[in-house]
This record gives sequence, C-alpha cells and structure tokens, in this order.
Amino acid sequence: MTEQPNNNQPPQNSSDAGPRGQGFDAQEMQEGYRYFSNALKVSFSLLKIIMIILVVVFVGSGFRVIGSDERALVLRFGKIRGVGEDRLLSPGQKLLFPYPVHEVIKIPTEKKFALGINTFWYYQKPGEEMIEDPTRPVYVNAELDPLIDGYCIIRGERQSNVPGGSEGSDYNIAHSKWVLTYQITNPERFYKNTFVDETKIEAGQNYGDLIEAGAKPLLRNIVADAVVTAMVNYTIKDAMSDKTATVTEHVRRLIQNKLDITQSGIKVISLQRTSFTWPRQVARAFEAALRASNAKQKTISEAKLYAEKALSETAGLVAEKLVDALQNNNLSNEQLELLWDRLAGEAQERIAQAQAYRTQVVENAKANADYVAQILPEYRKRPRLVIQKIYQDAIEQVLENVDETVIIQPTEGAKGAEIRIQISRDPTLKKKSEQQQ
Repeated sequence: MTEQPNNNQPPQNSSDAGPRGQGFDAQEMQEGYRYFSNALKVSFSLLKIIMIILVVVFVGSGFRVIGSDERALVLRFGKIRGVGEDRLLSPGQKLLFPYPVHEVIKIPTEKKFALGINTFWYYQKPGEEMIEDPTRPVYVNAELDPLIDGYCIIRGERQSNVPGGSEGSDYNIAHSKWVLTYQITNPERFYKNTFVDETKIEAGQNYGDLIEAGAKPLLRNIVADAVVTAMVNYTIKDAMSDKTATVTEHVRRLIQNKLDITQSGIKVISLQRTSFTWPRQVARAFEAALRASNAKQKTISEAKLYAEKALSETAGLVAEKLVDALQNNNLSNEQLELLWDRLAGEAQERIAQAQAYRTQVVENAKANADYVAQILPEYRKRPRLVIQKIYQDAIEQVLENVDETVIIQPTEGAKGAEIRIQISRDPTLKKKSEQQQ
C-alpha cells in the first residue's frame, strides 16, 4: 500500500514539491500573501498616522508667540509682509504659514540695552581693571603706547599771547569711559540697516542677545566718532567740572544724529561718562596745573564778587552803565537823568544829602535876604539902634543852650583887680543836660 503525504508538514526539499500551484505549495503561497497583505495594511496605517502627525506638527509650527516686550516682522519668502502698521505684529499668539513660507523676526522694542565703551581708556593688565587711580606708581612709571592705550584729544587752556594777536590753545590727551543706554524704536529700520546675522543663532540662544551682539560694532564706532568730535572743543577743566553735563549732552546729540542719518531704528536713552582722567604719565603735573587754575578762577570770582558788591553798595546795578556813559558821552541828557534816578546805595544817599543841603542853603539865603529887606528901612533911619538889636538877638541865641552863665562887667578904677569865682555846679543842670542829649 502506498503511503500518503502529510499536508501539515512542509516539504523537506525541493524534490518533494509537486507541480507549481498544486498541493500544499499553493496553500503556502496563499498564506504568504495573506501575511504580506496584513503587513502592508499595518504599514499603511502607521504611515497615515506619521503623516497626520507631520501635518499637525507642520501646521503647529505656524503658531508664534510674541512676547509683551517684543514686536515682530513677518517675512514672506524673505520679503517683509504687510503695509503700514500691519508690517509689525503686536504681542500675543499668532497663526502664520510655517517656514519657509513665513519667517518671524522678533525684535525687543521695550528692552533697554547698555553698552560700555572703553575705547578711550588706557590699557590695563588682568587684575588692574578695578584700579582707576592714575597717581599710582604702576601707572605713573608707564609709557603711553598708542597701539594699546586708548585716548582722545582735548583742548588745552586758551592762550591770549599767541603770535598774530589771535587767541588759540594747545591740545592735550585724556582718558574716558562711557556707558550708552539705547532702545530699538523702529524694528523695520533696525532689521534693514543694522547688521544682525540670523544664521548664527544657536539652539536655546536668546534673539535679543544676538541683536545686542550684532549692534555693538556699529554703536562702538558711532560713539567713538562722537567722542572724538565733541571732546576737542572743550578743555580738560570743562570736561571735569564746569561743563560736564554740557560735554555729555554734546556727545549724546552727535550719536543720535548719526543713528538718525543711518536710519538705524535706535534711540539713545542716556549717555553717562563713568570715568575721566588726565594722562597717567603726567598726573602730578596735571594736578598742579589744575590747582593753579582753580586758584586763579577762585581769585577772579572773588574779585568779581567784590566789584559787584562794591558797585551795588555804592551805586547799584546801573553804575557801570552810568560810568561808561559819562566817559564816552554816548547818551543824551534825558537818558543820563534816567540813569541818575536809578542810582541806589551810597551814591543815592550822597545825592539826596547834596540835594537837601542845596535846598537848605537856598532857603537860608532867601530867609536872610528877606530879613535884610525887612530891616533895611529901619537901619537907614536908626543904624546904631538896629545894630544893637541885632547884637542882643545874637547873644540871646548863643545863650539859649548854655547851662550856666557868668557875666563880669568892668569896674571903674579897679585896675589890676583880681576876681575869683567858686562855682559849685548844680546837679539838676547836669541831669537836665543828659536828658536833653
């Protein structure tokens, strides 16, 4: 009897297989097709899920969050999108087309950046940055090296004995440090005209830091140019004491003008000069010159104050104008009278006394003239009697204010006679005299 093959066991080798498509080989192929079909279905299902996830991620990448201190520009294929105010995105969540259709450039417009400028400060070795005393021996013995030491030219004291008769001055050098505080007020101009390499931004890096680093070279050059341009117009005394605020404002104005010309979109918030000193190699000579200049200015100020005080006490504020008018004779009589009337102080008091004395003399002269005119007819009739009356009136006037009166009349035949008078002064007369005084 012939043995039947077992359908549940696979053939041991190719020689055991029957004709193609017959027997258990066809069944095996059908099973393989079924497994392959199931695998394809699973693969397509996974592929759909992955595609859905990619689509969601792609669409979600279009969501942008603009910070409260930021404004954003939207680039559509590299060109700024929108017109007018629509060119800037306000803070909040925005839905845009994903990259590369739309690209969002966030610019911090509310943040204030601070930039230190040490271009004009002398070189300091590591560890010496905190030492800013130019009188220290480590600096006094050093030499100025233009290759590593920063400085700017500043005007010296003005000289009046310049050949040719015109005023002039020499020039000195000075060291200074500055701190510039600025803010981005026009994002579009800043993006277009201020260099910021967006391709260098790394994962996790703040775009504001990248902006600050990109703007530093431009701002350093502009500040350096402004400092050089402004400082040459001032003396070291102006820069250190008298006109410190004026010098700083001058530099700030030059910086802002340059930023406006370049349309940088940057506004200067403030400029501070944190350090300023003379050359360290001649520190002692500068200190001596500064003390002499201060003493000179103090003496001049004291002299001016004394002159103003003397003029004010003597004649008031119009004294100089009146003296000039009297010397040059460049005013009319009416104008001079107005100046005389405006005099004050001791001069006005003297003028008032003179006017009062003049009035008194004139009145007395008039009174005497009237008196003589009254007694003249009587004098012509009885001259001796009138003279005797005048004499008596004069004696009475003289004796009115006399406390004690002693009258001695000559006695006939008493030649060589001696008269002794013992006077015991009445205490009541002395008390009365004191009260009257």
